[in-house]
Amino acid sequence: MGSSEVSWKLPDHPKLPKGKTVAVVVLDGWGEAVPNLYNCIHVAQTPAMDALRQTAPEKWRLMRAHGTAVGLPTDDDMGNSEAGHNALGAGRIYAQGAKLVDLAIASGKIYEGEGFKYIKECFESGTLHLIGLLSDGGVHSRIDQLQLLLKGASEHSTKRIRLHILTDGRDVLDGSSVGFVETLENELSELREKGVDAQIASGGGRMYVTMDRYKNDWGVVKRGWDAQVLGESQHKFKSAIEAIKKLREEPNANDQFLPPFVIVDENGKAVGPIVDGDAVVTFNFRADRMVMIAKALEYGDFDEFDRVRFPMIHYAGMLQYDGELKLPSHYLVSPPEIEETSGEYLVIMVSALLLAVRLSSLGMSYFSGMEIDLDISTQKWKMEIPSDSGISFNVKPKTKAEEIAERARNAILSGKFHQVRVKLPNGDMVGHTGDIQATIGACEAADAAVKVILDAVEQVGGIFVVTADHGNAEDMVKRNKKGDPLLDKGGNLQILTSHTLQPVPIAIGGPGLAPGVRCRKDVPD
Repeated sequence: MGSSEVSWKLPDHPKLPKGKTVAVVVLDGWGEAVPNLYNCIHVAQTPAMDALRQTAPEKWRLMRAHGTAVGLPTDDDMGNSEAGHNALGAGRIYAQGAKLVDLAIASGKIYEGEGFKYIKECFESGTLHLIGLLSDGGVHSRIDQLQLLLKGASEHSTKRIRLHILTDGRDVLDGSSVGFVETLENELSELREKGVDAQIASGGGRMYVTMDRYKNDWGVVKRGWDAQVLGESQHKFKSAIEAIKKLREEPNANDQFLPPFVIVDENGKAVGPIVDGDAVVTFNFRADRMVMIAKALEYGDFDEFDRVRFPMIHYAGMLQYDGELKLPSHYLVSPPEIEETSGEYLVIMVSALLLAVRLSSLGMSYFSGMEIDLDISTQKWKMEIPSDSGISFNVKPKTKAEEIAERARNAILSGKFHQVRVKLPNGDMVGHTGDIQATIGACEAADAAVKVILDAVEQVGGIFVVTADHGNAEDMVKRNKKGDPLLDKGGNLQILTSHTLQPVPIAIGGPGLAPGVRCRKDVPD
């Protein structure tokens, strides 16, 4: 929460009327790109979103949702939910996780902080373990930051390093894991030449090992724990390169869902389980998929799964992943202090409802400054709808869009809430699977949900804001510098499963909007 000295009373807006129900709809992964067969939003039938642009173009425009516009290091950095929702919720641009880490490493301050000093206490007799996503996607982690951290740790007296890698294939091209591991192995080879015992100890795909979120499936975290801490897995290999190549030979295998594997020596013994006296760093800078593993590594009182043993370690996150829980208690880089967000104002001053599928709820709450103490509000403000679990999102591309829309409509019509915030996850969740036809269906489901919500706004004489947090579904193929789709060696399309650099729409309207209110045109898209 913000400072108690903050005045939460805002002055009345000179043009926008008070007392009107406001619906804020955030479409996940809905960008604007050139119309073509691989632009699922263009191919899909989306009459509600089309009407917003066509019937009131002065109340519709594009805005950037990537790069420096949302606090990321460069304009080559694709948007993501954390950056997008922080900007939407705060109304200001804060340096995001990746940029904060870049600055801390470049200045050397990362090695001067209490977090690094804490893990360094184990360097003399223990092993430094690094757990995280091996990728250059820039959404959860970046391999160049890992390389610099390895170099810095070796220069600050660590003698033994073990890597526990998670393959991507979601924010980067599927199959790129082999190249990332080769790059990392070269780095580790150079460290070994300098006398540092540095190896990859375990691995697995990000969606199947370690990186679960929102308590959706603790089995994902347990699979990582067994490999990383216990050194146990049915898949044992002499090297990570061998592991990934062999596991990818299995039918329908991809980087996101590779099973856990352990690297063993010539005697079949795991080369790097986490034991008492070791130091552990989770090097992802984005929080959502690190909170669960952080709890397992830090909490003595833990019953989500049988850890078998709980090693006495010094654990630090790259950043602190949960400010409310102060988790982890040690971290290498201080997170941004985002205060006085729209979420805080809403919960304190009015009655507001946040509505999302569980898998997208964090983006609308934690990232928007609404994951706060419920005791300050007399109104129920947050409603999570359980997501489909145990299946890939392309199996049910509608996800829970219809249910979200129905509950949003009921909330708007009830008259109990001044504002109803809704997140529709379809475009992003299904887009990440790379299934073009399913993503088209997902976009149509999201559009139908928008129609239901806007109809309810019309009935109560309210106001709506429809926008997106970043792009994804608008471009589903990897392209060359000319913009043409890339093909693999077999002549097949190289499917793009990541977010994009495309701008996103924002539309305002509703019968409660004062006449003459329109989008500004004097700022760039």
